[in-house]
Amino acid sequence: MKFDRQRRQMIADIEAGVAITRKMIGKDRLDNRVMTAMRQVPREEFVPPDLRHAAFRDGALPVGHGQTISQPYIVALMTDMLELTDDSVVLEVGTGTGYQAAILASLARQVYSIERIPALAEAARQRLEDLGYDNVETRCGNGYQGWPEKAPFDGIVVTAAAPFIPPALLEQLKPGGRMAIPVGLPYSHQELMLVSRDKLGETHTRSVLAVAFVPMVETD
Repeated sequence: MKFDRQRRQMIADIEAGVAITRKMIGKDRLDNRVMTAMRQVPREEFVPPDLRHAAFRDGALPVGHGQTISQPYIVALMTDMLELTDDSVVLEVGTGTGYQAAILASLARQVYSIERIPALAEAARQRLEDLGYDNVETRCGNGYQGWPEKAPFDGIVVTAAAPFIPPALLEQLKPGGRMAIPVGLPYSHQELMLVSRDKLGETHTRSVLAVAFVPMVETD
């Protein structure tokens, strides 16, 4: 099949990234279900047509409107951090082209995804529908406010860097749930944070590794 060699190289690059960062992320390999999703979701469908040749490189790519699709290693790592099950309900903040949502949809029962840029939100909705990801619901809105009507969530993934962990997202995280979110200022030091709520509702945070994301913008 087309892109098979590139797809295999992407998986090898993810595994190499895990090996390099194993002390920071606290594991030697990512969950098999996550890696299967990374193999099966057609990443080439989620990048601009003129960048399909670069779709599987282990780096971020521009997708228009000043936004990017995250590098495969980071997508895989953030997904792994959520520890999803077949019955999980997940919130994604920052739909972009829909790639992260498609990965999540391959692992969870239901995904809700928010995008602030109308053109990206509509294109992602249509793309996910065309590719058969019928357990993803998208909308255009303010990611800082989450999606309270669909809360609480077993997992939340934020694909842009916020200067702080939004209180609304914490409130919408179910006890026992986990959130992966980059925190920091634009074009400055950012950290990928794991936020978890224990069964008593207490919140715990841990810095996983340094990252570089586009900024999370609050809208009206």
